[in-house]
Amino acid sequence: MDRIAVVTGAARGIGLSISRALLSDGLTVVGVDVDEERLSETAVALSGEGRRFYARPADVTDHAAVERLFHQISEELGGVDVLVNNAGTCFMNDFTEISADELARQMEINFSSAFYCCQRAVPLMLKRPGVKKIVNISSNGAYNFDVFDPAHYRASKAALDTLTKHLARRYALDAIAVNSLAPAMTRTELFDVVPRDVLERAVAAMPRGEPMKPEEVAGWVAFLVSPAGDCSSGNVILLNQGRDVR
Repeated sequence: MDRIAVVTGAARGIGLSISRALLSDGLTVVGVDVDEERLSETAVALSGEGRRFYARPADVTDHAAVERLFHQISEELGGVDVLVNNAGTCFMNDFTEISADELARQMEINFSSAFYCCQRAVPLMLKRPGVKKIVNISSNGAYNFDVFDPAHYRASKAALDTLTKHLARRYALDAIAVNSLAPAMTRTELFDVVPRDVLERAVAAMPRGEPMKPEEVAGWVAFLVSPAGDCSSGNVILLNQGRDVR
């Protein structure tokens, strides 16, 4: 039986690297992204050599759209074995400048989307054999306060990690392993939204003097999704080159 993985935010950056890593490990990958054009380009780049990548455009902040997405996956592919909640963004405003609309949108993209996807994926996972996996892409921003991250971004990632722990305990006996990966500054297109001085301070704080690479995060996802990760659940794994060791 093919293992079916759903990766949100798959069209670029970390999501693209995760999709590539899981395809290389023989999984069938359903790549989800709100950017339909970019996702189509990704599908062309990743398909071939016997790899099975299905592009499924969807806005995962829309509860109804997520329901339709997972119904389609169930009908076409038979179920879900792996869910990687990678879709996310960071709105760069200081605390007193964050509007109610921006707060709601930040939480929708970084937290509600994962909540909705987990709600729809778990029933499909319960019908599958073996250990199923949920990997949530969190952030060091929920834990490290030495480098500037906006308050609503930190809160959205902290909420995501609490969801990780809840689901890990709730579904342990159902063989669903749930973990969060919390990378530090990683080179993606989000670099474009971070002010240069903030970016320079963040990079300077990294022990190697350079940001992490998307493929490094993808490697950890691949490990957790593999049989070697079966015994790991309920963990928030910090990836930061040892920056916070004291």
